[in-house]
Amino acid sequence: MKPSEQIKFSRRSFLKTSALASGGMLIGFNLFNACKADAEMPIDLSQLNYNDFNAFIKISPEGKVTIFSPNPEIGQGVKTSMPMLIAEELDVPWEDVYVVQAPLDAENYTRQLAGGSQSIRHGWKPLRETGATAKQMLVNAAAARWGVDASECKVNNGIITNGKGETLGYGDVVLEAANLEVPEDVVLKDPKDFKIIGKGKGKGNVDIDKIITGKPLFGLDYKEEGMLYASVLRPPAFGQILESYDDSAAKSMPGVVDVITIGEKVRALFDAGKKSWTTQLSTTDKVVVIAKTTWDAMKGKKAIKAIWKNDSSLESTEFHDEKLLELLNDNKFKERRSDGNIKKAFKEADKVVERIYEAPFLPHNCLEPMNFFANVTPEKVHLVGPVQTPADAAKVVADLLGRDLEDIHLEMTRMGGGFGRRLYGDFVYEAAEISNAIQKPVKIVSSREDDMTTGIYRPASKYKISASIKDGKLTGYHLKEACINGNMYGLIPNFFPAGAIENYQVDTANYQSNITTGAWRAPFTNFLASAEQSFFDELAEELGVDRVQLHLDLLENVKNNPDPNIEYSPERLQGVLKLAVEKSNWGNVRNGVYQGLSVYYCHNTHVAEVADITMENGVPSVKKVTCAVDCGIVVNKLGALNQIKGGVIDGIGHALYSDFGFKDGVPKSNNFNTYQLIRMGQTPKVNVHFVENGLDPTGLGEPTLPPVGAAVANAIYKATGKRLTKQPYMSHLNIETEILG
Repeated sequence: MKPSEQIKFSRRSFLKTSALASGGMLIGFNLFNACKADAEMPIDLSQLNYNDFNAFIKISPEGKVTIFSPNPEIGQGVKTSMPMLIAEELDVPWEDVYVVQAPLDAENYTRQLAGGSQSIRHGWKPLRETGATAKQMLVNAAAARWGVDASECKVNNGIITNGKGETLGYGDVVLEAANLEVPEDVVLKDPKDFKIIGKGKGKGNVDIDKIITGKPLFGLDYKEEGMLYASVLRPPAFGQILESYDDSAAKSMPGVVDVITIGEKVRALFDAGKKSWTTQLSTTDKVVVIAKTTWDAMKGKKAIKAIWKNDSSLESTEFHDEKLLELLNDNKFKERRSDGNIKKAFKEADKVVERIYEAPFLPHNCLEPMNFFANVTPEKVHLVGPVQTPADAAKVVADLLGRDLEDIHLEMTRMGGGFGRRLYGDFVYEAAEISNAIQKPVKIVSSREDDMTTGIYRPASKYKISASIKDGKLTGYHLKEACINGNMYGLIPNFFPAGAIENYQVDTANYQSNITTGAWRAPFTNFLASAEQSFFDELAEELGVDRVQLHLDLLENVKNNPDPNIEYSPERLQGVLKLAVEKSNWGNVRNGVYQGLSVYYCHNTHVAEVADITMENGVPSVKKVTCAVDCGIVVNKLGALNQIKGGVIDGIGHALYSDFGFKDGVPKSNNFNTYQLIRMGQTPKVNVHFVENGLDPTGLGEPTLPPVGAAVANAIYKATGKRLTKQPYMSHLNIETEILG
């Protein structure tokens, strides 16, 4: 999809009156002002009366503006940054803007999804055009009232001024402007004239007051009168299906309303060939306890006595390891890219360096477990909750229930984490099927144990990387990937080092498992970057060359031999590498500090990272990460820093500590007492440095996670002399860590 297709910017959609509500109350509070006797109460923007302008914008008589944010908010900050783009070109003060989450609306918005770190990149021009077009229409309305040419008018902070110095606010002309012809071409601001985008320290999260005061905001907060709660009992092992169950004890428990089974409609959906990539659902029957409270439903589920039978193989981690190694050692690969003659390069080599890198399955572990509300009635299907792919969810629900798509009304709540898990709407489909069966409003709520064992994990993977060396030069590079259920998407073979080495080949193979897998923050690159950048660190040592210079020289090869198929910019990768080296004081740290380097491109963003570690009682401790980022124009610096630092810390935690496996189809962990995430005391200081180049912005939700694993591994090698090839690295070092420490 082209960036210009992000918003359907037609006369019809622009002029169409928005029927969206302005949302709930937002209360601002300043303790120091409140202590002053003459302090004025701040205006509650949520309570003003707004006039509809278009699907994105409402304007109050006072000139305050409501902006609807179209994309799902999963913590990546788009509910703040996307409205900033509109407000900038509309030329209104940010403090006069009230932001509302838009519902799913395929007629007025496109690409209403959160994934791939693409929201800002795709919305950069269209959302600015939305604001600029609205501004021009407001100016045209004011000019018409004054009887002057619009070119004589200027706008500053929502106030229109004519040549005589007369002024009108946006609120004065909004009704007239909304009925004017939509201009075909509008002029966007020169970045040097920005007042909001990229200014100062950035803008705070528009939801921060509700978050810190516990106001209803997330899916778990959503309630409707008469709503019931559902807890779903699923097979304990992948490869099992329901044979029978006894619900008598559950039905006698206080608060339990009913016990039903679901699954028939999913099977019918799949039989009809309407399975989509978001429908990672088991076709077995599942037992559902319906109750008056979440606690009643979960207690009732524990009282169900179910008998499960084997329907397919019950797989274990040892089996997966064997299968993936078999794939790496076979020759049954799909060739994804091939440059030069890799066989010839390896045959003529003076030396071949080869390593195998291994990573486990990982759950997503969103802070907010999966949940969703559904109310199926003859008139419509009302869906509310946290989902990254609302359009797909609505389409699947329509197919699942045999309804018209127009019957589906889906509202998005803020999400307590996504990381790719909420791309898959299994919890939406289950909620819809349950409500359809009981004909009542219901919310499905997962426990942490449900959440960790339901499925859709990062797939386990292994990489075999080989390099040929001839006369002290790197002459060939061969990457082989073996993965559970799928392989790297089509762009990745064209990431670095594609184009940098004359003989270069990427091959992939996969094993199809009954354990469900899917996208996990920075799919495939989240571990591939660790493998490749660890390998290059070893190659530099093998070649006897400086680690930084090896990368710079390889990138110079790309510049000297342009390749239209490569995805990255060699100049921009060189830029972040040099910046990270400079800012980290690379090679000049005090004794006892060990540094590791990693540079990587993914999701359209170029990143270099240097990790500083120390050894404490034989255990590596990451003290600092210096992160250089080229993401073009930084729309909201505060939000950008949060994403960058969060990605780095998330990457360190999973690379060092997190492990997940199976025994006879049963997940080995189901809560945080047996699954380790990084703790507050283990988080390093993260110093961030941006490359300022004025280019269009790219995403930040994922790109800083992939490179940090190798930066840490390379630093640990300097400290211990041990090359780390298997995650989690602490296990590879045979270091036991205290999970709750």
